[in-house]
Amino acid sequence: MENQIHHARQYTFHSLKLAKKQQITKNTFTLAFEIPADLRKNFQFEAGQYVGLKYYHQGELYIKDFSMTNAPHEEGIVLGIKINSEESSVRELFEQYSEGDFIEVSEPKGRFTIVSKPHEFRTIVGFAAGIGITPLLSHFKHILHTEPRTRLFLFYGNKDRESVAFKDVLDDLQKQHSERLEIHYFYSREKIGDRLSEGRLDEKKLHLIINQILHLDDTDEESTVWDAVDEVLICGKGPMIKSIANACHQHGILKNNIHFELFEEYNEDIYPVEVKFPLVENIRVSFRYNGEQYETVLENNKNKLLQSLSILKFPVPFSCKSGICGSCECRLQEGKVELLENEYLTENEEQKGNILACMSYALTDTIRLDFDNV
Repeated sequence: MENQIHHARQYTFHSLKLAKKQQITKNTFTLAFEIPADLRKNFQFEAGQYVGLKYYHQGELYIKDFSMTNAPHEEGIVLGIKINSEESSVRELFEQYSEGDFIEVSEPKGRFTIVSKPHEFRTIVGFAAGIGITPLLSHFKHILHTEPRTRLFLFYGNKDRESVAFKDVLDDLQKQHSERLEIHYFYSREKIGDRLSEGRLDEKKLHLIINQILHLDDTDEESTVWDAVDEVLICGKGPMIKSIANACHQHGILKNNIHFELFEEYNEDIYPVEVKFPLVENIRVSFRYNGEQYETVLENNKNKLLQSLSILKFPVPFSCKSGICGSCECRLQEGKVELLENEYLTENEEQKGNILACMSYALTDTIRLDFDNV
């Protein structure tokens, strides 16, 4: 998602040299950056994380986040980028920057990460759609490099075979690790003569995958591969994530073991809201953001705090609006809220009083927030 500068958190940027630019499909390309010795600690990252790029498009400053496609043990920073339309600002990155140029790159961020367990036998399943493959590619490279006992299954959806990004890289990985990595491709707009591989990745497709691909387990004749799944990684657009995540949960995977990353703003909850809370009216809200103090009165608590403030055109930080990215993390200084399930906050952060404004409903008629000191 393209974030205007006033909607984004404050990033720490460094000027990095563009070492390589490569077009990999009609509308997808990669940017590889050199990391000088004095900045290597600043750019250490975990598989699944992203960096922000700062650039101008039509005279306007943009900050946009892109996931690393390389693993932490590989050199530099490599990003996978898709041009979604002729008007997309990222076209500027492809057309106006050349190898040898310098671009402002933020230090790595994000929590689409999992704990490494190199001594355990694990089964990890990934679902990706389109450019959503980028953080999963980093994850899979890293796991194959560090976890010799882990087996992986990747289900990757695209419109057609021509639009599959990083297919050569994925095929090479599968050849090198054929005993531990299995990849299946799906096409929503191309008929290939295999009904299982045709169509979008959604809850119906997951049911077929479980019963036709992940049904027999060579390591345990009394169970299925799906029964052995330890972690699920999902990346794509909001509707796809919502469909797959809920289907995985309904098929027995704990929510804590289902990890997802959004690549665009999404205004719906990933999981159904199961809590009920009393109606509160005339809510006095004050908050601090970027050194400024703001105050307003919300009609009621039928919307979450971030949505209510956004409707009133207040400058609040956001990206996904679904409890995943952490852009709207703030400190609750006064009042009470109902904080829904989210993918970002740790238990320790919640104990400190931190909340995500996009996942919080007001429970009191006075709410005071601080977005600057969290």
